[in-house]
Amino acid sequence: MRVVVGVGGGIAAYKSCSLIRSFTENGDHVRVIPTESALEFVGRATFEALSGNPVHTGVFTDVPEVPHVRLGQEAELVVVAPATADLIARIAGGRADDLLTATLLTARCPVVVAPAMHTEMWEHPATVANVATLRSRGVTVIEPASGRLTGRDTGAGRLPEPGEIHALAMLLSERADALPQDLTGRSVVVTAGGTREPLDPVRFLGNRSSGKQGYALARVAAQRGARVTLIAGFTADLPDPAAVEVVRVRTAADMQEAVRRHAVDADAVVMAAAVADFRPSSVATSKIKKGANEPDSIALVRNDDILAGLVEARRDGEIEKSTVIVGFAAETGDEHGDVLTYARAKLHRKGCDLLVVNAVGDGKAFEVDHNDGWLLGADGSEAALGAGSKALLASRVVDAVTSVLSDGSHSNLG
Repeated sequence: MRVVVGVGGGIAAYKSCSLIRSFTENGDHVRVIPTESALEFVGRATFEALSGNPVHTGVFTDVPEVPHVRLGQEAELVVVAPATADLIARIAGGRADDLLTATLLTARCPVVVAPAMHTEMWEHPATVANVATLRSRGVTVIEPASGRLTGRDTGAGRLPEPGEIHALAMLLSERADALPQDLTGRSVVVTAGGTREPLDPVRFLGNRSSGKQGYALARVAAQRGARVTLIAGFTADLPDPAAVEVVRVRTAADMQEAVRRHAVDADAVVMAAAVADFRPSSVATSKIKKGANEPDSIALVRNDDILAGLVEARRDGEIEKSTVIVGFAAETGDEHGDVLTYARAKLHRKGCDLLVVNAVGDGKAFEVDHNDGWLLGADGSEAALGAGSKALLASRVVDAVTSVLSDGSHSNLG
């Protein structure tokens, strides 16, 4: 894929180096176009070494090749990171006074803009209007992260991590269209990762969930305008998604309490976590040791079914009747039935509105970056989600959630 990486003149310009490397390691052909200000932070030689291509900033370099037109025409994806308040204003205004802005005027491919600036700049009415203008033109403007900014300041406006920008950019290349702002004003709760049930101070019962699918769902929902709460169990050291509130939990009981607390005013709850079905009936206060006193077996008790309990809470009016509830099922087939046979039974048993079904085992679903599966609806609908990145599957699930929210076509049991 032919990728243009634009770099604005902010302190976060150094992070663009990791982003460029992600694209080149993916086998993409990368052209870096910095602004003159960006070169105050990262040298031209660095960008050329990482991309393997020459780097220019002005429209009068290599004139016979007409780069200010050709680079945009040939690009299959344009990512601008970081995008300063000034650069966003120039893009929104249709300026073409350097190679980057001229390239953006000729590009007809997906364009991703990742802002980075102080909170006051991000929240200023001029920037708000410029971002709205870009989004109205089909540009995906990523919501910034919150955290430490330049100096002692903290707040919204921090550049998301390069890995997150890359994942969203690749999602746009898979979708071939901008992420709509169709969840603006909505509240979404997502669970992710695995729970761990302690056996003694050292050991626990757990599972292989990495949390990647849940994090992708939270990231996509937030970038589509939702106010997202991510209830995270144990994950594979994943960075917090930008513009997402993260609540950490350990056990199934912790997750159950957090879900019930945050679901009260949620428009949708997406239960992507791998919650332990069982826990030890008792937890040893010291490490269980080998030898004469070691137990012959470990007694287990069943954990509460969080998903079924959530549906019951909706039926009883403890959460809003309009809340859309999405379950996940990691299934394997056996001599009694295939994956979909068990999934259909689970959907009926749980009573949720949508059920995402993954076939697991042999490198599928767990601990990988890709996924596949089906989406079952309480109305009897069944659709293949198709193979792709976990971000793409997340996008398709969020598409379904927004569709249900917009037409109210969920079960509203009871």
